[in-house]
Amino acid sequence: MVLHSVDENIKPLPDAELGTIADYVIKNNVGSELALTTARFSLMDALGCAILALRYPACTKLLGPVIPGTIVPIGARVPGTSYILDPILAAFNIGILVRWLDFNDTWLAAEWGHPSDNLGAILAVTDYMCRKNAASNINFLTVKDVLLAMIKAHEIQGIIALENAFNRLGFDHVILVKIASTAIATYLLGGTREQIIDALSQAWLDGVCLRTYRHAPNAGSRKSWAAGDASSRATRLAWLSMQGEMGYPSVLTAKKWGFYDTITHGALRISRTYGSYVMENVLFKVSYPAEFHAQTAVECAVSLFPQVNNRWDQIEKIILTTQEPAIRIISKSGPLYNPADRDHCLQYMVAVALLHGNLKADYYENEFAKDARIDQLREKMQVYEDKQFSKDYLDPQKRSIANAIQIYFKDGHHTDKITVEYPIGHRVRREESYPLLYKKFEDNLATLYSPDKCEEILALFHDQKTLEQISISELMDMFVV
Repeated sequence: MVLHSVDENIKPLPDAELGTIADYVIKNNVGSELALTTARFSLMDALGCAILALRYPACTKLLGPVIPGTIVPIGARVPGTSYILDPILAAFNIGILVRWLDFNDTWLAAEWGHPSDNLGAILAVTDYMCRKNAASNINFLTVKDVLLAMIKAHEIQGIIALENAFNRLGFDHVILVKIASTAIATYLLGGTREQIIDALSQAWLDGVCLRTYRHAPNAGSRKSWAAGDASSRATRLAWLSMQGEMGYPSVLTAKKWGFYDTITHGALRISRTYGSYVMENVLFKVSYPAEFHAQTAVECAVSLFPQVNNRWDQIEKIILTTQEPAIRIISKSGPLYNPADRDHCLQYMVAVALLHGNLKADYYENEFAKDARIDQLREKMQVYEDKQFSKDYLDPQKRSIANAIQIYFKDGHHTDKITVEYPIGHRVRREESYPLLYKKFEDNLATLYSPDKCEEILALFHDQKTLEQISISELMDMFVV
């Protein structure tokens, strides 16, 4: 007879990581002036991306109520539409719109991602709560409340991403959208510290999803709605916790069954105190709807366009020098089957920029991709890693995203090697990006609204003080069609 040990069924205190996040979420005055200004641009840019995404049927077919015609008496608005949805479904809709074109803000570290993806949950919950409070004559939520929530969501997602590479384990970064959105949504619904901890434990219990849909040979449109799915799930978990659903205090550290033992095989590495670092340093996609590791490559290609225009058949080879993450996630050969496949192909983006001197969302569509010259140029590309580019990418004092291109012609001549270390939208080029972000927003609005409406919305986003003071529902109403 063998004596077996038994599990000790004594409920522990919550994992320290859960408490640290909850303490940060309920903290006041987290927004520096720079963080609040940057959050305004992030909100503006994300809403503009959402409006532009409405031009694409593959996106709009996923929007609206599950049962057509369903009306929610007090719900949340979906920008650019007439939908009024419950906040859980609204988070999915808003999240899809913000992320669809791969054009919203970005954070690059050991893990990467798009912190404004959390706006799916933030806008849905604040709009709903604002309308609910108004119906009960309770103080409404302002846009400043949204900006502060964004700063916190950016920080949670971005600080965890600094030294925790879920991608190297084969898992997708949207787990961090779910974690950040769950904490913030619970707080915005009125949750206590304990309820935030309970909700966070639920989010970690969900575990991770695979990155399969972002990579060859399976790249597809799920990568455009995965963040909406994560923010919607986060909103549901927040709602469940607000109904009194129990939490799981050692979800991370439980032996054998916890997140650390089953998923990461080690504890999270958190190297900075939560503050406003991520929002202050977030990256904006200003010029091109392209996976961020390729932004500077496209900029190089656009610079080279005058030298290769109408000389494409004379090119012998194209040397692309890049950082390790770009090689790992967006360098690929062979057929590209859909827009999601193309906007995660370094060679495709560079080829199009060399052919047209620009890169637009429409250039990923099937009809445009029939141009045989694109694949001809792709076949002439050779991709190499520059070790210094990779080192500077991870250097917290630099966080560059460098690429370089040099083109060789059949007659023996070649272009200069064009190198761009920091894309427009990086903090070191932030001032340069502001007028371009306004122009991007204006152009995106013009795809749906009248000139007068565009002018009204644009003027509001030029005025930080006025914008911060209006209710979030008033802002969301401005985008209704």
